[in-house]
Amino acid sequence: MIARELLDTAAIPGGGELRLFRRELKGADEFSIMLGRIELMNSRLSGSEEALATLTCAGLQVKNPRLLIGGYGMGFTLRAALSVLPPQASVEVAELIPAIVDWARGPMADLSQDCLADSRVTMTIGDVCDLIHSADRDYDAILLDVDNGPDGLTHEANDRLYSMAGLAKAKKALRSNGILAIWSSEGDSRFTSRLHKSGFAVDVKTVAARSSGKGAKHTIWLATKR
Repeated sequence: MIARELLDTAAIPGGGELRLFRRELKGADEFSIMLGRIELMNSRLSGSEEALATLTCAGLQVKNPRLLIGGYGMGFTLRAALSVLPPQASVEVAELIPAIVDWARGPMADLSQDCLADSRVTMTIGDVCDLIHSADRDYDAILLDVDNGPDGLTHEANDRLYSMAGLAKAKKALRSNGILAIWSSEGDSRFTSRLHKSGFAVDVKTVAARSSGKGAKHTIWLATKR
């Protein structure tokens, strides 16, 4: 087994710690971000994070949309969105943990491919919940990849994103026909029901973790504001 190198750690607001690892695999660097024994992200598993962006953008009905992405992660969702969005679109990225952005500009700079320097991108260090709760029909799409599913795994306060009250705030933050897209490591029928009860039109997608289409399957909810 190839040993991993611990590159850095980062405190999570409210408690907990993220660890960034690197190892050389088949002549290339593989990065992983861990929470305890749980691997939150791996640089070889980008398929479903990319699908979060491409599926959302494909459903947008405006010429120059404004997007809010909750959680930068390893940048896969942002990069995929930028690859299909027009030049006049705008994307705000909210990242709670400053070290994540430092890692993107430091040891994982090759992975980020300068997406943070794109003129369409605004990076905000802060809680995406706060941006959503203060918004009023500001966004054409809100993309959330801040936990392993619709519960506050990495940050307990994230639970307010997935409650009925949180979904009502997200709906208010979206423009007409706007899309709330949420990534999860697995499905959750109770959350699907909650989206329906909140008045969204809901489409549940199952997508592969790897860009090749192989590997584990993840879930993406596409909830459209009626």
